[in-house]
Amino acid sequence: MNKILLLIVALVFPMLFFGQGNFDSLLQELDKTVKEYQLYLNQKETKIDGLKKLLKNKNSDYQQYELYGKLYDEYKSYQSDSALVYVRKGLLTAKNLKDPEKLNEVKLNFASIMGTLGMYKEAIDKLYEIDIKTSPTLKGSYFWTHRIIYGSMSEYATSAQEKEKYVALTKRYRDSSLLYFPEKSPQFFIDNIEKRIDSGKYDAALNELINFFPKIAGNDPNRAVIAYIISEVYSLKKNIEQQKKWLTISAISDLQLVKKENISLRKLAIILYNQGDIDRAYKYTKRSLEDALFCNARLRTYEISKMLPIINEAYETKNETNRSQLVLFLISASILSLFLLGALILLFKQMKKLAKAQENLSLANAQMSLLNKELNAFNEKLNQTNTTLAEASLLKEIYIGRYMDQCSDYIGKLEEYSQKLNVMATAGKMNELINTVKSKNFIAKELKEFYSNFDETFLQLFPNFVEEFYELLNKEERIQLKHGELLTPELRIFALIRLGIKDSAKIAIFLRYSVSTIYNYRSQLKNKSLGPREEFESKVMLIGSSNKK
Repeated sequence: MNKILLLIVALVFPMLFFGQGNFDSLLQELDKTVKEYQLYLNQKETKIDGLKKLLKNKNSDYQQYELYGKLYDEYKSYQSDSALVYVRKGLLTAKNLKDPEKLNEVKLNFASIMGTLGMYKEAIDKLYEIDIKTSPTLKGSYFWTHRIIYGSMSEYATSAQEKEKYVALTKRYRDSSLLYFPEKSPQFFIDNIEKRIDSGKYDAALNELINFFPKIAGNDPNRAVIAYIISEVYSLKKNIEQQKKWLTISAISDLQLVKKENISLRKLAIILYNQGDIDRAYKYTKRSLEDALFCNARLRTYEISKMLPIINEAYETKNETNRSQLVLFLISASILSLFLLGALILLFKQMKKLAKAQENLSLANAQMSLLNKELNAFNEKLNQTNTTLAEASLLKEIYIGRYMDQCSDYIGKLEEYSQKLNVMATAGKMNELINTVKSKNFIAKELKEFYSNFDETFLQLFPNFVEEFYELLNKEERIQLKHGELLTPELRIFALIRLGIKDSAKIAIFLRYSVSTIYNYRSQLKNKSLGPREEFESKVMLIGSSNKK
């Protein structure tokens, strides 16, 4: 039994993981589409401008009618007020043409755009003006328009009785439109699928929808509609993950075609909000509201306005939490800085004690130099030792002074960096804050300055280091310094050795190289030595020393 359960888990888990990965990639594509929305807007406006330029030519009434119709098509889900303008112009032109078919076609468009604007009475009145018997080819569209308008009215209904009445009318007109649309038309397919859904045949409807979806072109507005219907079926089946996936596909299509009168993005935002993805929910809801207001789609604006305050409040709460966490981080960093400062003060006191001890040792050495001639040999060796200690003391004093200055400078820079992050967080510039924290420019700049300070300090202590180092190498193997360069990485390694740091691991940490790289540099330069390679580093230790023979 346990083996069977393990086998089921092993088979199902990868499928779930793949499905989640697929949805994440869809969400990333949707984020990219929202980010690049202006690009699609520009393409839409360019297409509309092209049609408007054609209108400026001296066109026949028929040509004008066609252009007004194309402009209406471009504007109907983009900007309802402008669509209404071109419907009215098309209506006047159709009257001039005295063509009942075209006149009825414009009236249908008129009713449709009135429905989008929330003017349902005017839309129904306009439909009553149409004598559909004179335009049999428009009967499918005629009943379809009724269906859409009554469907919107059912969503606006304030009582259960009104909603039930409008839903019944919606279904009645949908069934009527089925009688007149060609069987291969998208409208026939959608109506037929909705009948299956109403009768509870979800699996059969899904099978047809998913088989039909790949046949829809990417620039076809019906792509978003079919994807939305698929999401609704999955919603009825309580499959929230598949509902999210198809809402995302529908929203991407709506945005890329600049259909500002849409529903998928808003519904997806609500689901993501309920699942805790507040940032995306806020961003998508804001995009939906801006589109609905631009389009003047009253029903969509009303729907979004009910949800936006809730999502906005959650978004603000999350931002406040992030700000509190950042303040806590800054306080912790400040406390750590104080501890570091205390450690530096203690170190400085210890160094003063060491300097005093070295001073006392020098006095003792001076007294010992007065001993009789029998101790001359011993005194000479002791003097050499004292000289070495004095050099080491000087190195320590200079480098400690530099270290103290640099630590103080770094604390100041950390404080400035902290303040910069605080300003970004307070201003809500989260993307800029994340990019700043991830950036390595700050560290690279500080490392460059650190190595430059090291080079300058070292050459102040050993001004002839480079020339004396070159004397230890074969002439053809000497390292050439670039313009403005004080030490090369190879020279810097042996500068550290001259300071007494011989451990390759410590040198690697100091210079940000691997241990193997340090080892290779040391070996290569030993091989280029004028004398025995075993004595090379010992000779380097004598550079600048008074003990050098």
